[in-house]
Amino acid sequence: MSEESGRRNLRMPNDDEMFAVVTQHLGGNHVRVRCADGETRLGRIPGRMKYRNWINEDDVVLVEPWSWQDEKANIEWRYSSEDAEQLRAEGHIQ
Repeated sequence: MSEESGRRNLRMPNDDEMFAVVTQHLGGNHVRVRCADGETRLGRIPGRMKYRNWINEDDVVLVEPWSWQDEKANIEWRYSSEDAEQLRAEGHIQ
């Protein structure tokens, strides 16, 4: 398969969301994430994702920072390693 035909349409962040990388697993349903704006936030894994998508360190995720507590965020989406490589190649994340 060539690079061009291998491109997938990935979920992109909406106005409230941003890319982040998981830096530390804190146990339970919490992780530490480094967001695209340079901030480090406490990420909460929602119940709908907790058992379906295992989230590990260095995973690329979409987060939605809380409007009332900016140092916290909800994890909205987890990208597979192939999807993360595509996002890096297209310049969306470092």
